[in-house]
Amino acid sequence: MSSTALNQRGVASFRTKLLAAIMLVVSALAALGLYFTERKVMGDAERDLRLDFQAELSSLHKVQELRHAALAERCSALVSKPRIHAALEDNALDLLYPSAKDELRDLMEEEEPASKQAASSLHARFYRFLDGAGGVLSPPHPKDVGVLSARAEAQLVLTKLPETQQIGYLSEQADPAGETVDEVMAVPIFSTETGNVISALVVGFKAFELAGKRADAEMRSGIWVNRRLHLPSLPPSTQAALSSEIANAVARFDRPQSNFTVTVNGALHLLFYKRLNPDSLFSPAYEICLYPLASSIARQHRLRWQVGGAGALLLLVGFVASHIVAARFAVPVEQLAVDSEKNRAQRKRAEAALASTSEELKRSARYSADASHQLKSPVTVLRAGLETLLAREDFTPEVYDELSALLHQTYRLTGVIDDLLLLSRMDAGHLQIGCEPVNLSHLVEEWLDDLGALPDSLAVKIEKEFPAELYVAGEKRYTSLIVQNLLENARKYNRPGGRIRVVARKENNWVVLTIGNTGRSIAPRAQEHIFERFSAGANVSGHGLGLNLALELARLHQGHLRLLRSGEDWTEFEARLPAAPPGSDGVVKSA
Repeated sequence: MSSTALNQRGVASFRTKLLAAIMLVVSALAALGLYFTERKVMGDAERDLRLDFQAELSSLHKVQELRHAALAERCSALVSKPRIHAALEDNALDLLYPSAKDELRDLMEEEEPASKQAASSLHARFYRFLDGAGGVLSPPHPKDVGVLSARAEAQLVLTKLPETQQIGYLSEQADPAGETVDEVMAVPIFSTETGNVISALVVGFKAFELAGKRADAEMRSGIWVNRRLHLPSLPPSTQAALSSEIANAVARFDRPQSNFTVTVNGALHLLFYKRLNPDSLFSPAYEICLYPLASSIARQHRLRWQVGGAGALLLLVGFVASHIVAARFAVPVEQLAVDSEKNRAQRKRAEAALASTSEELKRSARYSADASHQLKSPVTVLRAGLETLLAREDFTPEVYDELSALLHQTYRLTGVIDDLLLLSRMDAGHLQIGCEPVNLSHLVEEWLDDLGALPDSLAVKIEKEFPAELYVAGEKRYTSLIVQNLLENARKYNRPGGRIRVVARKENNWVVLTIGNTGRSIAPRAQEHIFERFSAGANVSGHGLGLNLALELARLHQGHLRLLRSGEDWTEFEARLPAAPPGSDGVVKSA
């Protein structure tokens, strides 16, 4: 299969994967939107019902507080009557109820108020006195104080006499039709002599019912006391089942108020409960509110269908948009694949060209080395012959001059061969140098002395500025070649009566050597090529390898060589070589 076909298959696979990824993201967003919307609807519905429940309870508590305050004030005034206190403190309990009958007649015989005045009603259905242990003192004539069954009267018994007003709820089977719940208030009676609680008056009155106070007829309210639910609007069997669930919830949550869902007659309801008499000595009683969730569930289903339809529409739009986006995104990918194929082909051609160039360089390096080796032997033979001829004494002076010139050229040719051989070894990577301290100052001094001894040396002034001991890290032979080539160039390209200035110094971990000379400056265009091989200047003896050899040797020492400036009768080069580290005794020893 061709590369183009493979690229087309790759682009198609990318487009398919991109389309699937976008659709997955859109589907996930739609599902999350549906989930969180449904939760919000249920949360809002539950919060609204809870607020309604709290509002209804708040209204109930305000009414109860008014009733309790008025009843407590009235009962406190009644129990402070001298006749009741006398009967209790003198332990004349047989006179207690007869004495209280006249005192509490108004409380018991007050006419039933109209429904609009029920909130402020103080009409009592019964009352009882408690003895010192919290037990009920039975009245001689129950009809005068309100008839109670033995079961109901047992619910009035307290474990101890209260020291503050106590609220409780009493359930009683009033008739075969159902059970009633009365609200009771226990008011402590204090001794006028000791100030201790000696009895309590327990007054019962009809409980204020939440039902009927709300316009929403679907809500049902009742009271749960003594593990029994009083909610007349529900059948007895349903009340018994809910009583069990409420008891489990109260025991499980262990909180004064909470809510949970229940099923009533096959329909889901939300049930709220709240303690009506916290911190009371009477049995705990809870206000119960039952809300049907049918409307909320129906609204939830409608919203679910709406969100589902919107999600389906969003998926459809997402599919179309994803297809368009995937197609547009695939265009640069396809172009990238085409460019990649072109780049791959170009890279292969470049690698082939690089391999060919590398092979040519290797052949060139081998040729230079072989040629250098082959040339050294005939040049040596030629030099020996010329020296033999110069030893004879039968030639004219002109012949001796020609022979001397030819001998000098053999030495130049030997230098060229040696330089070429050294460069070829460096090109092939076969030249490795040692690393030892080399006294650069001594090398410079030696080559300056040699320059002055040359027969064709110009009359130039030598200026030098460097310490006597300046060490570089490298190999003495090749460091000497760098100095030699720079100084010879400064001599060759100088003018009569000119000067050569040599400065060396240490900068951090480097030794910087600068060599400048007077003479004709290097043209700006030629400055870019001065370090190339065979770039000797015109009318100057040399073969054009010196600067290139010096540069390569400087790089081999991990250093560098550059032209600082050339112009206005001055040319200056700079060589940077790594400084030699001091020895163990702190002194660098010369090589």
